Amino acid sequence: MTPRRITLRMVALVAGALLATPAVATSCITSQSQFETYKQQLAQQAASSGVGQRGLQALQQARLSGITWRFESNPASQSSMRHRSPEQFLTSRFSSVNSFVSGARQRLQQSAGFFQAIEQRYGVPGSILVAIWGYETSWGGYTGDTPIVGGAVTLASYCRRYPRFEDDAIAALQLVDRGLISGNSRGGPSGELGHMQFLAGNWIRFAVDGNGDGRADPNDAADALATAANMLRRNGWRPGGSFADGSANFRVLSVWNDSGNYQRAIAYAAGLIGQ
Repeated sequence: MTPRRITLRMVALVAGALLATPAVATSCITSQSQFETYKQQLAQQAASSGVGQRGLQALQQARLSGITWRFESNPASQSSMRHRSPEQFLTSRFSSVNSFVSGARQRLQQSAGFFQAIEQRYGVPGSILVAIWGYETSWGGYTGDTPIVGGAVTLASYCRRYPRFEDDAIAALQLVDRGLISGNSRGGPSGELGHMQFLAGNWIRFAVDGNGDGRADPNDAADALATAANMLRRNGWRPGGSFADGSANFRVLSVWNDSGNYQRAIAYAAGLIGQ
């Protein structure tokens, strides 16, 4: 019997046993040494949620994400936690506000018809979408180098966050089952996916086939942008409305990222891009 067959057989036996017993609630962790225990508990919840053999195998093989753990252990180190002006927030990642706005306008102009169709369908202007796209991944230039499953499970396990992101960790395993990602797929430090850095649960809830090929893929720009517009609209975005600070649409940006710095920077940049 090959090593791979042994592994799959073991996973199948574990999954069968877990499905035969009631799921137990997981306990959050404060020490990296507790990560394997957390994974065992999460496996029971995942199995009871319908995660299959491939997803459970990915969980079994997942390792704690060091970068995610460091962020959660020292949240003050994250730029989004310190109050900054929109200009400061953008230039913490880009050389200047002008360079960011110029890059965003270029993408908006290159795919004008696509963004017009998206706005017509969902009511979300292209300026908002290219601002998020640009800030998250430099318009697809860098989508992350952290194992998605490991990052998602690490984030879910940490007591400061628990249990807010546990559904996203299970969703990442479901995406493995569907073949959309593998246990080795890489993304953002907290399990974010593709061009727009979706959490896995949001991708499952809001995924849209934006390019018409019959498959919604977060690593395809058209799919990711259409899904972002769908997510914002379904969370209350008002077509044609202002997205200035304090408006209803500005508040919808919190479903994307709950950092006030982030929301103000995206709204500010989108206003400049659309001029």
